[in-house]
Amino acid sequence: MRELTEKLPPTQTGFAFGDIVDAVSDIVPPDAPAFIHGERTIAWGDAAKRMNNIARNLHARGVKPGDKVAFYMRNGIEYGELTGACFLGRLTHVNVNYRYKPDEVRYIVDNSDATVLCYAGEFRDAVAQIHNQLDKVRVFVEVGEEGEVAAFATPYEKLATTGNGARLGIERSEHDQVMVYTGGTTGMPKGVMYAQGDLSTTLLARIFIATGKMPSTLGEVVDFVKSAGDMNVRYLPACPQMHGTGFFGTMSSILTGGCVVTVDNAHLDPDAIWSAVERNRVTNMAIVGDPFARPLLRALDEAPGRYDLSSLIAIGSSGAMWSAEVKQGLLAHLPEQAALTDAFSSTEALGMGTSVTQRGLETQTAAFTIGPNAIVLDDDDKPIEPGSGKTGRLAVGGVLPVGYYKDEEKTNRLFKLIGGRRFSVPGDYAIVEADGRIILLGRGSNCINTAGEKVFPEEVEEVLKKHPSVEDALVLGVPDEQWGSAVTGVVKLAPGASFDEAAMRAHVREHLAGYKTPKRIVIAGVNLRAPNGKADYKSATAFAKAELGLA
Repeated sequence: MRELTEKLPPTQTGFAFGDIVDAVSDIVPPDAPAFIHGERTIAWGDAAKRMNNIARNLHARGVKPGDKVAFYMRNGIEYGELTGACFLGRLTHVNVNYRYKPDEVRYIVDNSDATVLCYAGEFRDAVAQIHNQLDKVRVFVEVGEEGEVAAFATPYEKLATTGNGARLGIERSEHDQVMVYTGGTTGMPKGVMYAQGDLSTTLLARIFIATGKMPSTLGEVVDFVKSAGDMNVRYLPACPQMHGTGFFGTMSSILTGGCVVTVDNAHLDPDAIWSAVERNRVTNMAIVGDPFARPLLRALDEAPGRYDLSSLIAIGSSGAMWSAEVKQGLLAHLPEQAALTDAFSSTEALGMGTSVTQRGLETQTAAFTIGPNAIVLDDDDKPIEPGSGKTGRLAVGGVLPVGYYKDEEKTNRLFKLIGGRRFSVPGDYAIVEADGRIILLGRGSNCINTAGEKVFPEEVEEVLKKHPSVEDALVLGVPDEQWGSAVTGVVKLAPGASFDEAAMRAHVREHLAGYKTPKRIVIAGVNLRAPNGKADYKSATAFAKAELGLA
């Protein structure tokens, strides 16, 4: 397993996802579960009909192939089911962070040119505040009981149950797209576009891992799903599906006839997650590093043997540091054959590196086997010799996005031609060892990664500076066991102003998503600006760490 998971399939498959769903739904037993959430199960036979109905009913409401569908909801059956419907109807998924406030939601929906906004009933009030400002949206869909949805919305279940579930009978293309909005490293969130024909190489990698070769025809995909039978994947995204880490696994499960198991995720509930693993015989799980792994491990350590985890053979993580000691702690509770795969990737750059940990195989925190399509570059875009000890920027080729949606400048900045090949260079710095391992040093920007969420310091700083007591502010990340990095504010008070940390935090929370609110705010004991007026993050970070006892 270790050797296979450290390789990527060599070629693109060129499949349209809707065609895969059609083919797979023909041969998966109709009573096999496709989606499970709590006590509710949608079997594949029903799921295929519901997904076709949703796609057809959206088309009937004027939604055209290529149109964007914004998803504003937590993990659940509807997230996976609507994803499949988008594949079948040639519609493009757009993720909206469910922590966003109305203005932030409006930005994503407008920037993506979405013509459909599907939202959970719990977010009705937020959508109601902005729905008259979303001129491009033709259809509002609310996940809720018919008769209880907003007057401007269509009930999700009406779309899913109206019709006979027959196939759409439309021609699809490998150029049909999937789009994932990411915070990136600078500026506002931006949409990363993938052609399905390219991305299918990654999402069908389970077949490559199992057989050693990628399918070249839909018939080979079907043959694999048939052979898997009862051994097919049951996948639980413990992290949000609206992030790439959770969403990519959901897509992969749908395309290979698996089952997506979800739990309520308003808060991380280790008992709910482990209970769902036991009850539904989950085989694969996705997390975001230590922010998820530590609470999950704590629950197992506090009650050894409480949960039957014998079905769980793989946990994957991406997006935050996953420490070696936590991995070993988890393995002590898992089956002997279980593998923990730590993928060093970003939405714009898949396959930069991988670390696989199993019993008897220890790994180093933040050390990865470099991906087969990855290189480390110096400042002149020349590959750095492994073992040289030099620091460089990671770049990855192979399966790459088309680019950023409606942002040619940032697309050209991220993607470079090196030696005649196109590479993504997202700005992560690393040292490449003589044995091919890369030691990750971090992103070369000030972006804060807190529990897998990306926070732009400038955005929070601008809100902080609108507080009447604040004259200037910098926002940075400090090390934190739970969050990985804790968002922290360092403020210079306005003349004569008093310091009220709770009021400042509440002020930020009024305007931005909760995870962007600083966990702590301290009064600056150093200059926040260099003589040239630029922010001095280095001094501010050192001061904040000392002030909080972290130096």
